[in-house]
Amino acid sequence: MLTKKLKGLIVASTVAAAALLSTAVVHADDLKSIQDSREIRIAMSGQYSPFSFANEQNQIVGFDASISEALAERMGVKVKIITTPFDGIIAGLLAKKYDAIIASMTITPERQKAVDFVGPYYHAGRTIVVKDDSSIKSLDDLKDVSVGVTLGDAHDKWARARGNLKVRTYKGLPEMLVDLEAGRIDAIVMDSVPVLVAVKETGQKVRIITPPDSDGALEGMGIALRKNNPELKASMQKALEDMLADGTYEKISMKWIGNDIR
Repeated sequence: MLTKKLKGLIVASTVAAAALLSTAVVHADDLKSIQDSREIRIAMSGQYSPFSFANEQNQIVGFDASISEALAERMGVKVKIITTPFDGIIAGLLAKKYDAIIASMTITPERQKAVDFVGPYYHAGRTIVVKDDSSIKSLDDLKDVSVGVTLGDAHDKWARARGNLKVRTYKGLPEMLVDLEAGRIDAIVMDSVPVLVAVKETGQKVRIITPPDSDGALEGMGIALRKNNPELKASMQKALEDMLADGTYEKISMKWIGNDIR
């Protein structure tokens, strides 16, 4: 009987050790495969100016793209930017279609159950945008009206949770601004930074409503990675911290945003 118990313990210990070894190998392989290929694949929507958008040469540029390039340079690899709709971007990461997401993604408890985050790499607050002559004057007026949001983002969930809004989803801000101007939606709900930059460029006459802290305090945006990937997370976190310390981050932020949004 004792022999059987000992054999059972030995087998169980061997299986546990093998599992731990296997996990450790997987952890190492994620960063190692990036180093071996000398390329890191980073996903973003490509429809979120000034963070990621296509220029006249159809190249993806912007704050997120520049951050991606600078991080990759510090890691000693090249970056391959992959564009994908935001609502399916985490699913693509888990399916290993790319190695990381740099797409102005709010760090939330729900997302932290599915992925790990590096950062935050910038902060932004919730903004409600209405036409200059809109009857919506405050957050209290935002009821029984139609609002535009980016499909799958934190503001999409916030708008639906209110329960008294007609929520219309979009892939990017340009389409929302067109529909706001045309009267197809009454308001836009999204991060403050891209809205302020976009309306400055277009000259569109809008009014910005800032919700109270309880409905839109500054939130951190993170770089999403697959879970159980400590080497890659540590490498990217160090690269980000170096950028913040040596002026590279500020230079990128000033170029695309006009101020330091760390």
